[in-house]
Amino acid sequence: MANPDVPLPAANPRAPLLRRLPVISHYTRSVGLQRGMLVAGLVLTGAFVLTALFAPLLAPYGYSQLSDDDGNFPTQQAPGGKHLLGTTVGGYDVLSRVIWGAQTAILVIVVAVAMSIVIGVVLGLVSGYLGGWLDRILVVVADAVYAFPSLLVAIVMAIVISGGQSSLAGGIFAAGTAITLVFIPQYFRVIRAETVRLKAEPFVESAKVVGASNIRIMGRHIYRNATRTLPLIFTLNASEAILTLAGLGFLGFGIEPSSAAEWGFDLNKALADTTSGIWWTGLFPGMAIVLTVVGLTLVGESINDLNDPRLRGRKSAAGKVTPGPAAAGPGTAAHAAIETEVRGS
Repeated sequence: MANPDVPLPAANPRAPLLRRLPVISHYTRSVGLQRGMLVAGLVLTGAFVLTALFAPLLAPYGYSQLSDDDGNFPTQQAPGGKHLLGTTVGGYDVLSRVIWGAQTAILVIVVAVAMSIVIGVVLGLVSGYLGGWLDRILVVVADAVYAFPSLLVAIVMAIVISGGQSSLAGGIFAAGTAITLVFIPQYFRVIRAETVRLKAEPFVESAKVVGASNIRIMGRHIYRNATRTLPLIFTLNASEAILTLAGLGFLGFGIEPSSAAEWGFDLNKALADTTSGIWWTGLFPGMAIVLTVVGLTLVGESINDLNDPRLRGRKSAAGKVTPGPAAAGPGTAAHAAIETEVRGS
């Protein structure tokens, strides 16, 4: 039986590049229930991503289309016929709105998470490595921002940026900026904690001895070891970004229906339908939100389990994995790079 206290290598450096990528490397190390959770999450997440990418091909109509060659669409039509999931009170095709809504959601995720990763990682590296008064100020600011509810910040930003109602670009920018402000402290605190720990490692001292600059040390040696948890944070933040976007739309601060499809807005308009027994206008957008968030959360939790040796499933004796050189510590790869520099100097 493998020792659960001995961490498995994050990725075998001799393995092909594809098998060393995040998620794929986690899949190869997963067993039992962990693998089942990861596969289920990947299937749901993959369906969400593919739907967003191929929305123009999958959607039978446009997100704001109200008529075709046969005339105007009927309002609140039950599922069936030309409208497989029915139509809304405004005459929109529910299936088309759900499919196009995936594209809107993924655009907000990309904008928000990309911005927060770049800013949070840079601030975390600088704060953790340099320390001093700059570190204290950044920590206080990050804690203050983190204390505000993400949805409240998103509402304020939506009002400031776009007046509450906006076009596709304005809505994505408003939601993405609001979510970014909330996510930056999460990346900042994680990267800062890892940087504080790593800067005391011998490979950093070796880099200083050979004359490496602070920027080179942070960018080449600390960065690659401090960012190993980013895939986990990304998946969890992606699901939170979808919920925040849906919350904005549900409260009426989202994107106008003539500019883009958005699941939260459709849920808001479906509230009045429920009392009349019209269930399809709210069920399918709600299912899209739930399934997407569940898929992203399953992927994130599975990665978290596999990164934590106390939670990682145990392999059988026949499939026992022997920790290789990469298991020696997070500084192994960077230490090898430092040794190369020393030999060349």
